Amino acid sequence: MERRNFIKTAVLGSLAAAMHLKSNESHAENADSQTNDIVAIMGGEPEQMYKRAISEMGGIKKYIKKGDKVVVKPNIGWDKAPEMAACTNPQLIGAIVKDCIAAGAAEVVVFDHTCDSDFKSCYKRSGIEAEVLKAGGKMAFANDEKYYKEVQLPKGVRMKKAKIHEALVNCDKWINVPVLKNHGGAKMTISMKNYMGIVWDREYFHANNLQQCIADACTYSKKPTLNIVDAYRIMTQNGPKGKTVNDVVNAKALFMSADMVAVDTAAIKFFSQYKEMDIQRVGHIGLGEAHHLGTSDISKLQIKRIKL
Repeated sequence: MERRNFIKTAVLGSLAAAMHLKSNESHAENADSQTNDIVAIMGGEPEQMYKRAISEMGGIKKYIKKGDKVVVKPNIGWDKAPEMAACTNPQLIGAIVKDCIAAGAAEVVVFDHTCDSDFKSCYKRSGIEAEVLKAGGKMAFANDEKYYKEVQLPKGVRMKKAKIHEALVNCDKWINVPVLKNHGGAKMTISMKNYMGIVWDREYFHANNLQQCIADACTYSKKPTLNIVDAYRIMTQNGPKGKTVNDVVNAKALFMSADMVAVDTAAIKFFSQYKEMDIQRVGHIGLGEAHHLGTSDISKLQIKRIKL
């Protein structure tokens, strides 16, 4: 136990240095968060970290208004149990759905275009479906082209149009909730890569410069109102599906920001404390910045670090 605690302390310390985080251990329930660009929380359970992070970002009512139709978009790509970290943590998704409904959302819909063909099994085995329904949300079918609508991506370089799930096209707000993990092709899958779960034709991405197409998809005009990176368990190798629990580290962290490029940059720096990952290898980050989707220079941002 002493060795594990030492390692955890070292990781948190090096994260603070790598991210230039401002040490702020305030535990006020209603923080003045107007200047927080990123909130980084370590050391708690998923619901606990989410509640603290959203409070530091100004509260859910800053982002979700009464009557809004909301989509919460996790990663549910694989027919895997939560301990494998292939999908977003179910307790985190349940907490977000519950919070949106408490803020007055007219409905909260959750979906993913799963990679495993039996999407119903992915929804169930991940634990996400049960948590969403318990919280008062709805699960949407997503593995049929009829549920997707074509949209234009005029700012795209390689991808000028895409078919995007109707729930997201028709919603008022959406919250992007990826799990932090290794990915064989894209190197990392976080907020920007999670866009591949809102589109129908993923084969186009792989055949036409995967990194550029990820960045192009992120130019879709309806941006996430928040990006919440689940780093409670992170898959450090053999992603995106994983082979055994030996691929997983219990990191107990969460990152939250409206800036998808910045939050992915912060998450990669955190990931690198467990498994080295040069951000230059994650090409869609720089390409997203070139699209003016956000900044990777997080040293200039107001980042609040909290250890629970």
